[in-house]
Amino acid sequence: MFMAIGLLLWLLLAKGLALEGSVGVTFSSRLVHRFSEEAKVHLASRGNGSVLQSWPKRNSSEYFRLLLRNDVTRQRMRLGSQYETLYPSEGGQTFSFGDALYWLHYAWIDIGTPNVSFLVALDAGSDMLWVPCDCIECASLSAGNYNVLDRNLNQYRPSLSNTSRHLPCGHKLCGQQSFCKGSKDPCPYSVQYASYNTTSSGFLFEDKLHLASDERHALQNSVQASIILGCGSKQTGVYLQGASPDGVLGLGPGNISVPSLLAKAGLTRNSFSICLGENESGRIIFGDQGHATQHSTPFLPINGEFTAYMVGAESFCVGSLCLKETRFQLLIDSGSSFTYLPNEVYQKVVMEFDKQVNAARIILPHTWDYCYNASSQELINIPPLKLAFSRNQTLLFQNPIYTGPASQDYTLFCLPITPTDEDYAIIGQNYLIGYRMVFDRENLRFGWSRWNCQDRASLTSPSNGGSPNPLPANQQQSVPNAHAVPPAIAAGHASPKPSAATAGLTCRHSLVSLLLIYVTFAFGYVVKSI
Repeated sequence: MFMAIGLLLWLLLAKGLALEGSVGVTFSSRLVHRFSEEAKVHLASRGNGSVLQSWPKRNSSEYFRLLLRNDVTRQRMRLGSQYETLYPSEGGQTFSFGDALYWLHYAWIDIGTPNVSFLVALDAGSDMLWVPCDCIECASLSAGNYNVLDRNLNQYRPSLSNTSRHLPCGHKLCGQQSFCKGSKDPCPYSVQYASYNTTSSGFLFEDKLHLASDERHALQNSVQASIILGCGSKQTGVYLQGASPDGVLGLGPGNISVPSLLAKAGLTRNSFSICLGENESGRIIFGDQGHATQHSTPFLPINGEFTAYMVGAESFCVGSLCLKETRFQLLIDSGSSFTYLPNEVYQKVVMEFDKQVNAARIILPHTWDYCYNASSQELINIPPLKLAFSRNQTLLFQNPIYTGPASQDYTLFCLPITPTDEDYAIIGQNYLIGYRMVFDRENLRFGWSRWNCQDRASLTSPSNGGSPNPLPANQQQSVPNAHAVPPAIAAGHASPKPSAATAGLTCRHSLVSLLLIYVTFAFGYVVKSI
């Protein structure tokens, strides 16, 4: 219908030009509404009867619906994307299961036709989406092995999906072409992660990721997006010990990541958000660029390329004191459980924290260096911690400590920060809780604001306005199982150093060799004051 109407308008304009062609000084033309009687008569005269069968009655609900749909289509053309926001079809809710699944944040996603559900770990530090598939060596997928799951996990079987096909070696996103005999061979992949001897390998496939939209005037609310995923037939390391047993959703800047593929297909803006709630759940939203009043700071290139979500902090603040000479770069990483600071910055931060806290420092085996034993009768003074960025932007850590269960006589707590020999920091999940974090790759900015992560409507509303939907700030965060503290960094952590962003290339993180650090909170140990 709209094509025929567009042709009509063009013909009427041409007619006006012909009539006014003899007047060199002025030009005028009549405007004809697309659903006017004149347009209807003209189309009928040109034999477009099929169009007239669906012609809306003026001022009817169908009349306004068609006008509104056209406006939405025009806006999307200007925005360059079909949808304001999209989220995984099972609701986009994220979950943390504590130490049972390595303290990572997970979301259910559906892949293939018919769709199959997978519980994948969310990792902004890597690019690859992979799931267990045609398993040779995979983690157990039985719910009985994980006391926090109410259903068995699934294995991806490409042969059972009507929309699955091998990614050929000749595809530009195949990163291991040197291992192929021909351009039509299936493209292999192998990804090495930071945790010791932790890898995923197999072959790459193209298939459909099932998404949903809450937009009122969306042409359809269910979306099947073409994505590339790893058929992970063999895993090693912590992937066989309980971390990410059902796969990893890499959200990094690489071309093969899901946010990149959605943006390239014109489905959403080149941005996404993760909101990590204080009750162990939250939301992931694709296309979300945040709101007008959020804090933000620019991403920094690494050797001229934006290969990781790196930002620059002006200083680290303890209490009301922003420490001198604590400027550093930091990696924003949802796939890291805890926070790491360069050695020099770390020493200044922990010394100042130790000065301001009113509790006796103690030694706990195999845990953080700065832990404390406070009398349950005293009011514990925990100095607030925050990062200061340029232009007076600050990020206040809502949960600066980890605490053990209080007894009648004492409370144990630790400052969950670890030193690193690298010259950049990693801000992990423990200091991102309670925030709506926006990874705006289109404008190369990281945004954050306090938010009610359970309110999906506020997260999926248009991003050009509105005010924050805040959460009450909690100073402390309790550990559900105080006898085990999560591994230092999630297994799914990619390299912030420049490397091929395409799938199949081995990616390492040079920060630390990550052994699994299960920490006993000293209940059953003798604690020693220092």
